[in-house]
Amino acid sequence: MPEMTEALARRAVERSAAPRQVEYAQEVRRIVDATYRLIERTGGIDPSLREVLAEAGLSTQAFYRYFRSKDELMLVLLDDGRRTLLGYLEHRMARATSPAEKVRAWIEGVLAQASSPGAAARTRPFLANQDRLAEAFPQEQQASFDLLVGLLVDALEGHPHDGSRRSTRGAALAARRDAEAVYRLAFATLHTHLARRSQASPDEVDHLVRFALRALSMDPTGPKAVPARRRGARR
Repeated sequence: MPEMTEALARRAVERSAAPRQVEYAQEVRRIVDATYRLIERTGGIDPSLREVLAEAGLSTQAFYRYFRSKDELMLVLLDDGRRTLLGYLEHRMARATSPAEKVRAWIEGVLAQASSPGAAARTRPFLANQDRLAEAFPQEQQASFDLLVGLLVDALEGHPHDGSRRSTRGAALAARRDAEAVYRLAFATLHTHLARRSQASPDEVDHLVRFALRALSMDPTGPKAVPARRRGARR
């Protein structure tokens, strides 16, 4: 299952007998998909293990063949969702022709998640679970975080705040810090709308983008945000 965190994927494979690896991978996918369906259908943020297994049509024994706890399953779902979001943001940013446009595309793509019922339903559970998962699985959580921040780092490297020349190391460090600040700004706004079951208006998105670009000493001008109903979101 390529979407799984690599460490968890290896762990699942190691617990499996080689001749049955394909069957086991399919069962893992059934568990993950069943959890997604429950979250979307019920609106709940923490489906019980009994509900997940009933939806997947599998036994408790089958579950513990791959996962040591339900938290481990939730981590896989979080990683799966973030990797899907990563692909969506990469696609949006690929069409941008300047660093400022790439930052705009990244922020708009993140906030667009609240405008899609499916994406919102799959993201909302981690409002309640992300801190617990970060404590239980710090390395996996950091790796997932780095994937999304890395897109911004690529756009920001070589663009110092004050316009002065920086060393390569200094520029990389500044870009990383700036990217993390933009990440927290955008995801805090996304989480607010997911908790309220609302979505950011075009004006709100555009204001946030322009605020970020001014903070980054980038040109905040450019095309206005496309209305949310036309932007679309992943899934």
